[in-house]
Amino acid sequence: QVQLVESGGGLVQPGGSLRLSCAVSGSTSGQFAVGWWRQAPGKEREFVASIRWNGGSTYYADSVKGRFSISRDKAKSAAYLQMNSLESEDKATYLCAAGRPILSSIRTMNAYIYWGQGTQVTVSS
Repeated sequence: QVQLVESGGGLVQPGGSLRLSCAVSGSTSGQFAVGWWRQAPGKEREFVASIRWNGGSTYYADSVKGRFSISRDKAKSAAYLQMNSLESEDKATYLCAAGRPILSSIRTMNAYIYWGQGTQVTVSS
């Protein structure tokens, strides 16, 4: 069993930065990956970024590439999402998710079987 707890959300002005954290507990062996997803009111949940826990490979949605950076610290058992140059369109609830997706499913929601509760990110002046 894997448990995920997010933190770090909040209110930020357009152009600002935030770092989200996801504390991970449980087995992280094999092709374990931690991903960040987001969901805005009235919209479908969308993939943001993912990282392979044991290899470090990273994957991003086109909408955040170059602005967001995903990382993990195995010693602290945590994953992070550094968000820079935030835009109003980035406002959403951000959820940490985990699983062992095959490469072709790294951006597929059903491939992640563990989910956190989410943390709210608001981008507003």
